[in-house]
Amino acid sequence: MHQFKLHKNQKGFTLVEIAIVMVIIGLLIGGILKGQEMINNAKVKRVVKQADEMRAAVMTFYDKYGQYPGDENSALFPPTDTIAGDNNGQIAGAEVFGAMRDLALANLISGTYNGTTNLPSNAFGGTTRVAWVDPGPGNARHCVQYTNLPAEVCQEIDVKYDDGVWNTGSTAGSAAYTAGTIIANFYIVF
Repeated sequence: MHQFKLHKNQKGFTLVEIAIVMVIIGLLIGGILKGQEMINNAKVKRVVKQADEMRAAVMTFYDKYGQYPGDENSALFPPTDTIAGDNNGQIAGAEVFGAMRDLALANLISGTYNGTTNLPSNAFGGTTRVAWVDPGPGNARHCVQYTNLPAEVCQEIDVKYDDGVWNTGSTAGSAAYTAGTIIANFYIVF
């Protein structure tokens, strides 16, 4: 039989030391995950706040000029606006780009928009616009429209502020909220 002898200078970690290291690693991982959750929650709140800001800007413009931004064709608006809409009461088609330009020229939103191609971005990297759309069957109206939001974000907003069903109510998506997917268009009604 072999006998094992412990030497005085033998080195290694004790179980207590290993346990302390594991606890520290667990706390770090927990802190990182909580931080990511806080960042995501802030982005979701920013999407909702952006809709409120957009709605307020559009309605302020309407109160001041009697026409919707982008849809306006009035000389009452600043003469630097060379893009006119059809004044039919609907921000539709190319007017969605003109709406952002009109709102910026009226100092109701920040940014510079050319009126033909660029739109503000949302917290998840897609675009944001105000448009006359039909988010549900036969229910066309003005909405704040977001592109490329994660399905989980759309569902969280829909559950919190509406009925939680993807194709009904005052918030709606262009597809069912399937986890891990991107919703091409998400609408928050005025």
